[in-house]
Amino acid sequence: MTVPLDRRCSVELQVSAERVSQLRRIVAAHLRHWSLDLHVRPVCRALDELLTNVHRHVGDGNTCVLELRWTGRHVTVSVADNSARMPRLLPAGGGLSRVMALSDSWGTCRTTDGKVVWFTRYAEAPKAAGLLPYAPLPGVRTARDIPAAALV
Repeated sequence: MTVPLDRRCSVELQVSAERVSQLRRIVAAHLRHWSLDLHVRPVCRALDELLTNVHRHVGDGNTCVLELRWTGRHVTVSVADNSARMPRLLPAGGGLSRVMALSDSWGTCRTTDGKVVWFTRYAEAPKAAGLLPYAPLPGVRTARDIPAAALV
């Protein structure tokens, strides 16, 4: 199976509570389209944390950019907003602690317009299942071994 490298989706939006669930569905659809079904749940949970943090700390009506990218080996999700206030990892859990638990790496970066918060997960392309028939297990009778009269 050949996977085209560097698949990407980018969405610019105004932050609101309603948009969080809408974006979660968009990201889930892209991951499923890319055959990354096993990553839908952890990626969407971590994304929830990033978008909820933007909604909570930056506020409604501010614009942010969500980018989803798959290189064939890693899924990267980043959220850029226009707030210069950098996020903190709290010892109580939740927030970025949850992002850290659901990802292989994560980080933040200041930009000229605000900041970007991102995380990555190792997500290699699924292997195609072999379509070759398996030999029957020893001692298992096959249809050819069973007399036709016994099947009636």
